[in-house]
Amino acid sequence: MSAPLAYLNGRFLPFTEAVLPLHDAGFVSGATIVDNARTFRHKLFRWPDHLARFRRDCAACFVPLTATDEHLTATAEELVAHNTALLTPGSELQLVTFATPGPLGFYLGEANNGPPTIGMVTYPLPFARYRRFFTEGVSLAVAGTQSSDPGDLLPPRIKHRSRLFWHIADKTLNDPTSRYHAPGAVPVVLDHAGTADTAIACVLAVVDDTVIYPPADRVQDSISAKVVADLCATIGLKHRTEPLDFRQICEPSESNGKDTAPLNPSELLLAGTGFCIAGVKRFARAEHVRDYSWPGPVLNRLLTAWSDLVGVSIAKQFTG
Repeated sequence: MSAPLAYLNGRFLPFTEAVLPLHDAGFVSGATIVDNARTFRHKLFRWPDHLARFRRDCAACFVPLTATDEHLTATAEELVAHNTALLTPGSELQLVTFATPGPLGFYLGEANNGPPTIGMVTYPLPFARYRRFFTEGVSLAVAGTQSSDPGDLLPPRIKHRSRLFWHIADKTLNDPTSRYHAPGAVPVVLDHAGTADTAIACVLAVVDDTVIYPPADRVQDSISAKVVADLCATIGLKHRTEPLDFRQICEPSESNGKDTAPLNPSELLLAGTGFCIAGVKRFARAEHVRDYSWPGPVLNRLLTAWSDLVGVSIAKQFTG
């Protein structure tokens, strides 16, 4: 076939024909667990990690996942092989895997729900979307707060399809009447402890030449942050996990001084599946702004190490 395929409930079919019924719980309730992986040289990167996270999150959210890892892996590889053959030279894919509890019977007057929905789709990796990360650095701006806690029924580490509060965060930054107005910046949402997260990546801080990660249970679980930790160990960079209060970056007086260390980073980094690793040039919270020298030395070391790991220049993929 000369058109991209998708996988849905045991079948490969044209992407344009892969649809969910309006009574599927993924649409009705937003009950969708999702994963987003990418390829390098048309091969999935860190797929076992992505699959393990996907299965864990399905189990935590009572979304049945009956397919074996072997079946899901074979399906993903077959789908990627077909759809990469349709790409232009130099392009890569992102693979989205999703699962829902399936159709809700009461919408059709039926007694039973299900069966569960499982699907995979791909799209060309959007190099243009992230190009400015590699030509001018990342701008981060706080859009507000979201009360997220590891003990919540839906803990922040779970990767799910609902992006409603990220939609609100993006619109807030682009609203000229908002005190958080920062058009073009990547939205950051803080929890009650000042922990920062974004919809596309994990925010890391470099303090005294040490890469610091937020506690894994306070932000969306990040495969890319795990890659950074592996790279740090390989190239001799110190790294550790500790609470990070990002309110201190622009407004030190807001620190509660109890359960977070003072935060005065020399660099801020963003680690995400689509672009791997990028450096932050500006961090803003309303009228408070802090600028960083970009690119920083730790960013350069990690970007070189990641490029060596995958056998391609990551920066050149985006700047072409």
